[in-house]
Amino acid sequence: MTRINKLDLLLAIYITSIVAAELMGAKTFPILFLNASVAIFTLPITFIINDVVTEVEGKARSLSFMRSTFIILVLLALFNVLAISLPPSARSASFEPAYQTIFGKSLRMTLASLVAFFLAERMDILIFAKIRSRFKDSGLWLRSNASNIVSLFFDTSIFMFLAFWSGSNTGFVWSLVLPYWGLKCLFSMVETPFTYLAVNWLKKSK
Repeated sequence: MTRINKLDLLLAIYITSIVAAELMGAKTFPILFLNASVAIFTLPITFIINDVVTEVEGKARSLSFMRSTFIILVLLALFNVLAISLPPSARSASFEPAYQTIFGKSLRMTLASLVAFFLAERMDILIFAKIRSRFKDSGLWLRSNASNIVSLFFDTSIFMFLAFWSGSNTGFVWSLVLPYWGLKCLFSMVETPFTYLAVNWLKKSK
């Protein structure tokens, strides 16, 4: 498989992970001490891909992944608004309430998701690149986990505060942020070996 084919595959996985989190992340399930979104399985993948692409191809390529996906999310949000605004036909009327329940996410939640994605993913790439410029080829585990832990904190904090903060419930929002961030970090650290495997896989391109 050529380098361009591998990058195309990584981009496809990256976009799929973000879109899956956006469309299906509203569902929560019990894990350890909290109810976590099913997006916990896909979001750490995006940070790993950021690290892998930045390590092998550089910061500019990773930022292009992020920008492309952000454009997709904006277009998806706009189409979502159109789709739920149109009146249903007689054929679709019976499942219109379910359709509205699934896709009728509030504008506030959508904007919170978009802002958190744009800022946190960009931060992850820039922190990783900054640490790499200092340590060169050594310490992949350090720059990967350091960039992920910091950016996951901002991702979780930005989303939770934009989505749920009312001005008087700061303590409640932090009670959502901290355990959820910890769980994301745990998933990210567990996946560190996959970062090494993916870096080696991409470097061996034809």
